[in-house]
Amino acid sequence: MAAATIVHDTSEAVELCPTYGLYLKPITKMTISVALPQLKQPGKSISNWEVMERLKGMVHNHQFSTLRISKSTMDFIRFEGEVENKSLVKAFLACLDGKTIKLSGFSDILKVRAAEFKIDFPTRHDWDSFFRDAKDMNETLPGERPDTIHLEGLPCKWFALKESGSEKPSEEVLVRVFERFGEIRNVDIPMLDPYREEMTGRNFHTFSFGGHLNFEAYVQYREYVGFIQAMSALRGMKLMYKGEDGKAVACNIKVSFDSTKHLSDASIKKRQLERQKLQELEQQREEQKRREKEAEERQRAEERKQKELEEQERERKREEKLRRREQKQRDRELRRSQKKLEKLQAEEQRKLQEKIRLEERKLLLAQRNLQSIRLIAELLSRAKALKLQQQEQKAETQRLQQLENGGGCRRQSCGAWRRRRSAPWGCSARSGSCASACSASCWARRPTTPAAPTSRVSRARPCCSPCWPCCTRCRPAAWAQVPLHCSPPPAQRPAPPGRPRPSRRPKVAPRT
Repeated sequence: MAAATIVHDTSEAVELCPTYGLYLKPITKMTISVALPQLKQPGKSISNWEVMERLKGMVHNHQFSTLRISKSTMDFIRFEGEVENKSLVKAFLACLDGKTIKLSGFSDILKVRAAEFKIDFPTRHDWDSFFRDAKDMNETLPGERPDTIHLEGLPCKWFALKESGSEKPSEEVLVRVFERFGEIRNVDIPMLDPYREEMTGRNFHTFSFGGHLNFEAYVQYREYVGFIQAMSALRGMKLMYKGEDGKAVACNIKVSFDSTKHLSDASIKKRQLERQKLQELEQQREEQKRREKEAEERQRAEERKQKELEEQERERKREEKLRRREQKQRDRELRRSQKKLEKLQAEEQRKLQEKIRLEERKLLLAQRNLQSIRLIAELLSRAKALKLQQQEQKAETQRLQQLENGGGCRRQSCGAWRRRRSAPWGCSARSGSCASACSASCWARRPTTPAAPTSRVSRARPCCSPCWPCCTRCRPAAWAQVPLHCSPPPAQRPAPPGRPRPSRRPKVAPRT
């Protein structure tokens, strides 16, 4: 059906159900045909829009509510125009019918024909002849006689319950609207039956939110009078809705009598049986779906449980891996700390060893310093003793010289001297005490350094002096019994005068 249009003039509207804002408004349509000339030049065409604008300009002081092209051929263009009021139709027809249009670029003129729109609506003769001639109809039964109106193109929103807040049409609203013409026996809105499409195989456009905007309905009156009044009232009318704000819109609806026995008892019973079967089938499907859903739920539960177990296993492995990683980290830290501790201990040990080495070095240096001091002291003492010895030798030399100057030495007559003359000088400076009995010249001619030993006697006692056995007078009485080739024992050997005997201290081994 055509879309709803805005209505500016509602003076001709007839009340249908003011409670729901529904009215009936007369259809004010006209048909305009424009004959087209023969196009002699190829490539030229006539603009439908230009023709439409010329038609609008031919109507003085008025305008079309709607003007649209219903059919266009090479010979003519047919328009459908609609005006606000029924009274304006004749005025429009007077302005358009029999007039001509001159288009720019065309030498031929276009003839215009206008007539009132012929409404396709069944008459009383149509339904009387149909039910009279039908063989399968029983006029004594409801639904098989002229008592049911078939309505198409009803807006869903206009027949919805306001308090429900839904745009779904309601049978209750449909009954209240059409019971104006008589008592209603039954109504049916196929859109509301979810099984209707499966039962009949027809496309009834069942209701769905956000889907179709219009619906069809069947209204069955209990009396024939109600049917007649409804058909008479709806003839040549369109449905208008007037809102609370005063704005009105109208739409065309298709009205006809039911010729399919839709609301007969047999059809209703048949639909109920089919509906029951479909409901049972639906229940079976629902049960099957429920079982499948339960099976799917069980499967999903098992899968979920399996996933949980896998997740727990993964979590356990993750925790185990994390624990091993932490343990490795702790072990590394422990090894690192142990290495650090060992390094610190090694460093402390190295420092201690270095300290000990420094202390030992200091002790060694102190010992060496002490040894140096002792060595220097010994050297100084020896130098002092040597100096004293030299002084003694010098004094002895002077004394001998004095003795020599006083008397001669008789060593020449000494046989022992002659026998020992050939012996080497092996006496040290310490044995010079025997020179008191010898001549000064003999003592003066002795060698200052000891000679190398040449005989066994001299090697045994290199310290024997060649001078003291020269004269028995100059030998001490204690040495009289000692062999001439031997020196006195070390215990009896007299020390040189003025020279102290050095003390023998044990050597201290240096510490390493």
